[in-house]
Amino acid sequence: MNERNNNNKGKNEPIGDLMKSMNQFFQEKPVKGFLQSMDEFFKNPFPSSTSSFHVNVSETNDEHIISAELPGINKEQIQIDVLDNYVTITVLSTESMTEENEHQKTIKKQTSIKKSIRTVPLPQLINESKVKASYQNGLLQIRVPKQKGKQIMIDHLD
Repeated sequence: MNERNNNNKGKNEPIGDLMKSMNQFFQEKPVKGFLQSMDEFFKNPFPSSTSSFHVNVSETNDEHIISAELPGINKEQIQIDVLDNYVTITVLSTESMTEENEHQKTIKKQTSIKKSIRTVPLPQLINESKVKASYQNGLLQIRVPKQKGKQIMIDHLD
């Protein structure tokens, strides 16, 4: 019986060695780093540098108020568009980076443009001429008046 176990063990060793080699392959760099970066990508396919900004929508009896938190953004970088019952906020931001050597010569210059867009649907058509927007201390507020519909009286049939 002891001899049989030794024979089976010898036959399974190549598979065990192959599995061990495969495990080592996936645990060593650069494969491990690549697999980790793939995992990170699928956990967060749109990293924070390209993610959207926070928007809050509230309402009063007379209007809808859309608030967007945009710290570090200038008013000129913000565009607001209204179409039908949608308000779209677009923020364009650019970052420039320049590396210079000790002789003040530019070695590397890089500019990146980031575009973030949020579209907010409202339950009514919007009269764009009555929409008001303000921007102060990184907070954008858009005020959209509610449309007053005409109340229809029901006829009494007898």
